[in-house]
Amino acid sequence: MNVLIVGSGAREHALAWKLRASPHVDTIYAAPGNAGTALAGTNWPQHAATAGLELARAAKDARVELAVIGPEAALAAGVSDALRANGIAVFGPSRAAARLESSKAFAKQFMERYGIPTARHRVVHDRKAAERVLKYFGDGVVLKADGLAAGKGVVVCADVNEARDVLEQWYDERKLPGGGTSIVMEERLSGQEASVMAIVDGAKAFALAAACDYKRAGDGDTGPNTGGMGAYSPAQDVFDEAAIRRVHEVVLQPALAGLRAEGLDYRGCLYAGLMMTDRGPSVLEFNARFGDPETQVVLPRLRSDLCELLASAAMGALTDTVAPSFGDDACVGVVLTSDGYPQASTSVNGLPLFSASSEQVMAFWGGSATENGRVNASGGRVLTVCARGADMATACRDAYNAVERYVAALPSGVRLRYRSDIAARTFAVTRP
Repeated sequence: MNVLIVGSGAREHALAWKLRASPHVDTIYAAPGNAGTALAGTNWPQHAATAGLELARAAKDARVELAVIGPEAALAAGVSDALRANGIAVFGPSRAAARLESSKAFAKQFMERYGIPTARHRVVHDRKAAERVLKYFGDGVVLKADGLAAGKGVVVCADVNEARDVLEQWYDERKLPGGGTSIVMEERLSGQEASVMAIVDGAKAFALAAACDYKRAGDGDTGPNTGGMGAYSPAQDVFDEAAIRRVHEVVLQPALAGLRAEGLDYRGCLYAGLMMTDRGPSVLEFNARFGDPETQVVLPRLRSDLCELLASAAMGALTDTVAPSFGDDACVGVVLTSDGYPQASTSVNGLPLFSASSEQVMAFWGGSATENGRVNASGGRVLTVCARGADMATACRDAYNAVERYVAALPSGVRLRYRSDIAARTFAVTRP
């Protein structure tokens, strides 16, 4: 089977790496791809991830049988629809169904309609309405830009003053992330955050192992929100078997029923970002694709065949024979970013290739290309360094040892930054 992976991030590298291990896969194409996907297959750098008609023509010419959509922008641009219209099985929901991610207002209204637990909220379209709602929520408010904002459109406000500062930037200074005018204002919840990614075929869902990611830029969950600075799996500190069953019951099944009721074609990954509260799971957000960096720590633990799983979902034919199975090990991933991220995205050139110390250590490249044996990265989230271990402490130590070895080998003048507390603080891991 020839497979097309759409995207250019570390998530897409991880997907290519895992699909390459399947005996069902002949050739992997990645559009546009990166330095990592080039190791697993053939990149199509000439094709943008959002160019649906171009990709459909190229995929048809290359006899692609399965396409896997990585980034949210491609889903919002209707790439899945274009590929399906050309007879290609696609793992990725339609543009209409992907509104669960591309519009936070739509997602909130959807959750209301189908009784999916989520925080109390209001949708507003101007500064005056936002000020009225702010009086209702007071200090406990979260502001969310309605559209896609690469993980940077959410602000958990410490108090009313911070909320007013954000509203001033978004409305008065016209700096609303993702454009548009709508924002979701919701109550701030307390509890433990984690995420569950489910493989969906339109009627059935298989949950993958839970993961916990770190969205804030700085140690101790300080600084601005990012696309994700690291993750670990399994999230056993948050989820046990009973909790997973509860998520199926009150989140995944109602969501699938709602999608069917509204005639929305959903064959792909449904990502539920959750807060585990005293009242049970509450949905913070839905994403319509695999999470990044969660994918990079979940797939190394997957024992079953990823190609069988994704192809079955894409064809609307999930059965228990392809159900995902995971090992008892743990995986920790640490994201290395360019200086200034997330406020700025500065390119970084001349990076050394990553050399793993063992099969338990791996690295997944973000937006990048190889030139003369070196990697030129477009900036932002450059690399996710991951390690598997028999337990979380081992995985954490090995991941950071690999990070430190790599950083020590960087050329003079090149600086990558990373958080030093991924999984470490949660599991009381001490490192030498």
